[in-house]
Amino acid sequence: MSHVVVVDYGMGNLRSVAKALEYVADGHTIEVSDVPERLAAADKVVFPGQGAMRDCMREIDARGLREAVVHAARNKPFLGLCIGLQLLFDHSEEGDTAGLGILSGQVKKFPAEGMVDAIGSRLKVPHMGWNEVHPHQPHPLWEGIEDGTRFYFVHSYYVQPDHSKVIAAHSAYPFEFACAASQDALFAVQFHPEKSDRAGLKLLSNFLTWAP
Repeated sequence: MSHVVVVDYGMGNLRSVAKALEYVADGHTIEVSDVPERLAAADKVVFPGQGAMRDCMREIDARGLREAVVHAARNKPFLGLCIGLQLLFDHSEEGDTAGLGILSGQVKKFPAEGMVDAIGSRLKVPHMGWNEVHPHQPHPLWEGIEDGTRFYFVHSYYVQPDHSKVIAAHSAYPFEFACAASQDALFAVQFHPEKSDRAGLKLLSNFLTWAP
């Protein structure tokens, strides 16, 4: 059984993420920590978060977590959630902020123009609520989750990877955007599994049993 550390950098919903992981833990141990040495000792790392990109990066650096997060993302099973996906990329339009640069690409704001649905109704930003997710290829974290399953989103920005091969799934609002990324032992999603009922719990359970 694995020892899983949820990264605490003072931003957002880590307690609800930890509770959801504990619910499906089945013998795995779940720890919430802001100590770099605990991330280094973990078998797997979960990187959640909510809030503004610049604030998140500031807190990661203030707590001395940057090196430990980057090392974990490159060397062990790693799950990013919500802004924990966006932080992995090179740069965000939100506050003109540099990310961790683990994945190549940009974080873009939903544009003010063109945010209308198929019948011409205006779409609100942030994108908030349940939306379909369409995996691009088989992956152990999608096991038991059907194409088109709905997950819960809350975000005003979306990732735009430089290389399509890292896109693990897309959603649409109103245009298609990458809502999951995968590279080696790293997997990250824009939506909130901990708020996504059975499908979200299934994805978290898949991560706990994943052995890349």
